[in-house]
Amino acid sequence: MATQTTKSLYEVLGVAKGASQEEIKKAYRKLARQYHPDKNSGDKEAEERFKEVQAAYDVLSDSEKRQQYDSWGSPGGRPQYGPGGSFTFDFGDFGDLGDLLGGLFGGRGGGMRTQASRGRRGQDVEVELNLSFEDALRGLETTIPVSLESACSTCKGSGAKPGTAPKTCPQCGGRGVVSEAQGLFALSQPCPRCRGNGAVIEDPCPTCRGTGRERRTRRFKVKIPAGVKDGTRIRLRGKGEAGYGGAPAGDLYVVTRVAPSKLFRRRGDADLELEVPVTYPEAALGATVEVPTPDGRVSLKVPAGTQDGKLLRLKGKGAPKLKGSGHGDLIARVRVTVPAKLSKAEREAVEQLREASRENPREKAFS
Repeated sequence: MATQTTKSLYEVLGVAKGASQEEIKKAYRKLARQYHPDKNSGDKEAEERFKEVQAAYDVLSDSEKRQQYDSWGSPGGRPQYGPGGSFTFDFGDFGDLGDLLGGLFGGRGGGMRTQASRGRRGQDVEVELNLSFEDALRGLETTIPVSLESACSTCKGSGAKPGTAPKTCPQCGGRGVVSEAQGLFALSQPCPRCRGNGAVIEDPCPTCRGTGRERRTRRFKVKIPAGVKDGTRIRLRGKGEAGYGGAPAGDLYVVTRVAPSKLFRRRGDADLELEVPVTYPEAALGATVEVPTPDGRVSLKVPAGTQDGKLLRLKGKGAPKLKGSGHGDLIARVRVTVPAKLSKAEREAVEQLREASRENPREKAFS
């Protein structure tokens, strides 16, 4: 059952109305982790709070739904005209406010909770998957457990005891509302017999107690493509929470959380950066050194006279590209090292170099 609230969706997530998408996403992730059913087993209050947070994020993370919500107080609320030119209003997803306004001004408003509960798409669900840097580059297939509100396994979502079925409400004829024309307005209110559901369950299911839904953990196989980054979202269509009244299920989004690498750093979409230490003689005279890449070690040519911090590029030796084919580049940042201790022979060689050197780098730097 959808979470009911008198708060605005912004208040649910604890953000200002003008919050950016990044602020909304950050607030959602924090609250989703705090109230996730897997961390609050058996805590009904936390479960309801999690649903509330998920529902708020579903609207505010979608620019079109958010714009409609800011304009009408609902994603999808819009004025309409009823029979005989009477004015009605579709209060869509106004929640408690929709019930109140629907009861006062009628039209379809008083029955919108019924329509939502009988024909509303299921909520999208977002879960995080921790990956090592190496697994993110290689890609893998894994199985993840997800706690979802699904159709009751006993009654298959009908809410009625197996062998029985819900019956059309005799008072409202399945509309979920009873209404009466009053001048320009069609005054309407939820049907008192079926409480706006349009159907009555005379023998409720013993498992879900007539709700048609139950929360259980399901396991999904998910293929992580090679080259994902921290924060990559992978969509599994129809694997979210079950819809209401035969409506489609929501989607499941798997968000990758990639651990940092001891060697590489992501740079852009598919390039990797690696620090390569070289000795002073190697930098001054030039050298060919071995460096690691995600696919094994390769040779890197260090030109003579290479300065500390110089960037050298190895084409196609970076991370796999998520879009398209091929790999990015490996950017080698040269770091010239100075030995902490010198042997006698090394000291003598350096002293000879100092005596022979005619360059004063400070003259150019400080002139």
